[in-house]
Amino acid sequence: GDVVWPVITTGARLVHDDDDERIAVQDVRATVVRAGQCAVGDVLWHRPGNEADAPFDLLLVRDLAHALTHEPDQVALHYQPVLDLRTGEMVAAEALLRWTHPELGPMSPAATIEAAERCGLIVMLGRHVLRTALAQLRDWSSVVGPSFRMHVNVSPLELRNPEYVDHLDAAIEDAGVPAERVLLEVTETVLVSDEPVVQRSLEGIGHLGVALGIDDFGTGYSSIVHLRRLPVDTVKIDRSLVSGISESPADFLLARSVVQLVSTLSVRIVAEGIENELEAAHLRAMGCAFGQGYHLGRPAPAAVLLPAAHVEDDRPCSASA
Repeated sequence: GDVVWPVITTGARLVHDDDDERIAVQDVRATVVRAGQCAVGDVLWHRPGNEADAPFDLLLVRDLAHALTHEPDQVALHYQPVLDLRTGEMVAAEALLRWTHPELGPMSPAATIEAAERCGLIVMLGRHVLRTALAQLRDWSSVVGPSFRMHVNVSPLELRNPEYVDHLDAAIEDAGVPAERVLLEVTETVLVSDEPVVQRSLEGIGHLGVALGIDDFGTGYSSIVHLRRLPVDTVKIDRSLVSGISESPADFLLARSVVQLVSTLSVRIVAEGIENELEAAHLRAMGCAFGQGYHLGRPAPAAVLLPAAHVEDDRPCSASA
């Protein structure tokens, strides 16, 4: 008996008498997909030049689903070190997605994650990444310090899954690693979310003893007030606030102000995107103790980042449904 409002989104293409019917249908299907992304409830006309975008996206999703369910070795991780800027010690590593398509080669991590989020694969992909990263943390246990952490990025869509915390708990137990050595990185948008299921996930993460980090701080709409609402352990200052500090006094002052403001929360501050030693020196002077960036270490396979690690079980970690 409820009243509903159907929303009709239309993709359209002008067809001439001599047009190939198959290509015309393919074009209009591609336009419908784009309309659903950027013109919901409206009409979007086909524009020549982007015909292959939507079909390619569909193929990308199909192949990613196949990789996760049948060939998980295609979806691997590289690891970028996080260093103590005062001592040079590696205190953590961030797990970064790397998908090598069997025909197309290395795929863009951003495009892969975007496709997974858009088409419902992000939970499966996130679980695969989490379990692979935790297995690597276990294998590194003999060559890293007791406080070494593994950073794993989490999509906001994963946190909307009511079973997320249960799976996280099971993954940690299966890997046999201490929960406090795992840090989940979420974006600033999670801070301003008022969705009950997301809030329950964040609270559950804290109850497990897993640390919570805010990624790309300074680029969104969050504030210190939002940070105080959650048990945030680490704040990562976005690279856009770091890139100009060695050349621009204004950029230096802005970055210093952000670091000083976040310091009032007694959290670990990690500066991202450090490209040279001068930037690292400026950040140390500001009171930022930890950093990440190409100057400190590029993302690399586990065997390259820590070649001395003794791996007892080198079997691939398969995706978990």
